[in-house]
Amino acid sequence: MKGQALNMILFVTALLLIDLYVLNGLRGLSKKWPFLRYKWFTVSYLLFSVLLMAGLATMTYVKVGLHVRLTYIVFFFLYLIFKVSFALFILVDDVRRMVIYMLKRFKKVSAVQQAEPSAPAAIPRSEFLLKAGLLAGVIPLATLKLTMKSDLYDYHVKRHKLYLPNLPKAFDGIKLGQISDIHSGGFNNKKAVLGGVEMLMHEKADLIFFTGDLVNEVSAEMYNYLDVFSKVKAPLGVYSCLGNHDYSDYSNWSTPGDKIKDHNTLIDYHKMMGWDLLRNENRRLKVNGEEIGILGVENWGELSRFPKYGRMDLTVKSTDDLPVKLLLSHDPSHWRAQILPQYPQIDVMFSGHTHGMQLGVQTKNFQWSPIEYVYNEWAGFYNEGPQQLYVNVGFGFLFPGRVGILPEITIFELKAATAPPLV
Repeated sequence: MKGQALNMILFVTALLLIDLYVLNGLRGLSKKWPFLRYKWFTVSYLLFSVLLMAGLATMTYVKVGLHVRLTYIVFFFLYLIFKVSFALFILVDDVRRMVIYMLKRFKKVSAVQQAEPSAPAAIPRSEFLLKAGLLAGVIPLATLKLTMKSDLYDYHVKRHKLYLPNLPKAFDGIKLGQISDIHSGGFNNKKAVLGGVEMLMHEKADLIFFTGDLVNEVSAEMYNYLDVFSKVKAPLGVYSCLGNHDYSDYSNWSTPGDKIKDHNTLIDYHKMMGWDLLRNENRRLKVNGEEIGILGVENWGELSRFPKYGRMDLTVKSTDDLPVKLLLSHDPSHWRAQILPQYPQIDVMFSGHTHGMQLGVQTKNFQWSPIEYVYNEWAGFYNEGPQQLYVNVGFGFLFPGRVGILPEITIFELKAATAPPLV
């Protein structure tokens, strides 16, 4: 939690610095719009930004309505993109003005004019900011509008070797697939979803994990997609766990009994699809007389607004003799908060939940998303000593947009070896 608090402080500080820089740049427009220099405008602008950031913290750490939270988060980051884009154009103008100032100071203006005799006069700062500000805001947002929709079903397969020194030889080379966060309530293109499932099945994984959040709010969202996800099969089984959205907690119910009934329906859907749902329990997976453990815990989230239904004491029961234990746990914060300090016998934990906030940058050697200011571990591989965590950024989506963080199908090749040193 200390690391998350420090990240949040740095994030807020960076946002305030951007706001101050934008305010300073806006003063260049004061000839056209003199109110930009008034004290009331400065105070109102900064107060609005502070309230936005306070609201973001509230949406992140406090339980509020799902649609309210998602709408707010989308608005916040679209507004942030607008401001950052605007600030970058101001920076370009400041650099230009600095270069001109330095050239004049060292009496090199005449040399520049000889090199570019037909160069037009410098654009006044107020005109530059007016035009650049509009372009900086409109172009990225227009691009985002197109990209957010097109990336929703742009499924990508990520392949990794999973090194486990205690892995029995019978499991060496076995292919393990993972998908997470289906969130069927958001889908509106069944053909595209089927295409993603077919991509997973084309990989011919020996076993498959689903790490929670089958729906957004209610079990009925999954009904029309049961036939699609029933195609997810594997020779050694499909194992699943529950996510925070799978407990019917995000909808208002007339009676407690209605909520329980809806939750039980969702559990039945796992059975209907042929998935082995692990609810604080484990399975012994046997190949050629050798065994490893597949463990599944119910949702356990460190943030207060997420439920702690998980019981690891039950999940690890009767598994001490197993040489390798693979844990399905939806929320990656569970790893650092409970698994690392209390359950050193867990070799690898598989999670989802974060979605990479569906906004960010992911390359082979670099990744960034605003979600990293909330979660220390939010996408890809992490390790502490011999224990490992993998966070899948999700198959589906909560709000209808993805930018830079694409829907993921993960394929692991299990290796009975110690991981090679990083080069």
